[in-house]
Amino acid sequence: MGKFITLEGIEGVGKTSNLHFIKELLEVSGHDCVVTREPGGTNLGESLREILLSHTEDGMSEDAELLMMFAARAEHLAKVILPALENNQTVLCDRFTEATYAYQGGGRQLDVDSISDLEDWVQGDLRPDLTIILDAPVEIGRARAGKRSEPDRIEKEQDDFFQRVRDTYISLAEQHPHRICLIDASVDLESVQKQILSKLLEYNIIDAPVC
Repeated sequence: MGKFITLEGIEGVGKTSNLHFIKELLEVSGHDCVVTREPGGTNLGESLREILLSHTEDGMSEDAELLMMFAARAEHLAKVILPALENNQTVLCDRFTEATYAYQGGGRQLDVDSISDLEDWVQGDLRPDLTIILDAPVEIGRARAGKRSEPDRIEKEQDDFFQRVRDTYISLAEQHPHRICLIDASVDLESVQKQILSKLLEYNIIDAPVC
């Protein structure tokens, strides 16, 4: 089985830039890398992503949002993630189930046990080998994100929503230190990437410095 690595964080923490950086590190280290995202990654997943993020669905129920996230994930696992892992490829995914705990569990304050039940049903025993959470204060992330594009349906939530999301991410890292790590993303990009390299080495994802 290949390695499964996920990248998480609130808006504006630099996931897009650092996803490319991680991919380069992995490939230089010999990994055959598949890069994907959630929600999305498949035709069905991308269609659900459009529904989930579109302002035309501002009145969507919280339960519907949660169930669509896992519907997209089930298809993603069946069509992309599991086949790649079974082919000994490394999967690098922009968001995964930790995002559901953070956004739907923390942000929306939905029942965590329900999320856990769906996680077990859809994923079985599969969990990422490493989840990297890029962490920064909400005001920093939102200021950066505001320069990027108009907010989608979820990005338009208020600061207290994103503070709960951030707090949940931090709590997940504390609960699962064997597979989840926090990176201080409030600093400059070079410093962030040094931290990422250090974590990839610490968690035995790559064998030696490659820069």
